[in-house]
Amino acid sequence: MTIFVRQNIGMSNNFKLNERNELIPIDKGICFKRVLNITDTLDILTKKWSVSILISLSFGSKRFSEIAHELNKITDRSLSKSLKDLELNLLISKKTIDAFPSVTEYSLTEHGLTITKVLISLSEWGQEHRKKIFSKEMNVQHNN
Repeated sequence: MTIFVRQNIGMSNNFKLNERNELIPIDKGICFKRVLNITDTLDILTKKWSVSILISLSFGSKRFSEIAHELNKITDRSLSKSLKDLELNLLISKKTIDAFPSVTEYSLTEHGLTITKVLISLSEWGQEHRKKIFSKEMNVQHNN
C-alpha cells in the first residue's frame, strides 16, 4: 500500500511513502530534474573563486582591485576569468563609469541576489555541521 505525504508537513506532493516508510519520488523524472538542477548549481559554485566573489559582492558593488584585495590570494588572471564566468551566468554585472580614468564596477544582478539565500543556507548548514563533527571528535578524544 502507498501512502501519500500530506502537503502540510512541509513536503511537496511529488513524494510518497512506500511500504517501508521510505520517501520516494512519485515520478522518476522529478528525481532526474532535481539532480540536474543541483548539478548545474554546483557547477557554478564549485569553481575555485565563485563563492568568494559572490559573497564579496553581496556586500555591495566593488571595483576589480577591491575584490582582488579582499581575496588576497587570487591572481588578476583568475579573478578576471571568474568574473567573466559569473557574468556569463547572469549572476554579476559589469558597469563601466565614464570618468578619467574610467572605473569598472561589478555587482550582483537581480538573479545573482537570489543565490545569496543559498549561500546563507550553506553557511548555516556548514556551521552546524562543524559543531557536530567537532563535538563528536572531542567526545572520541575524551573517551580514548
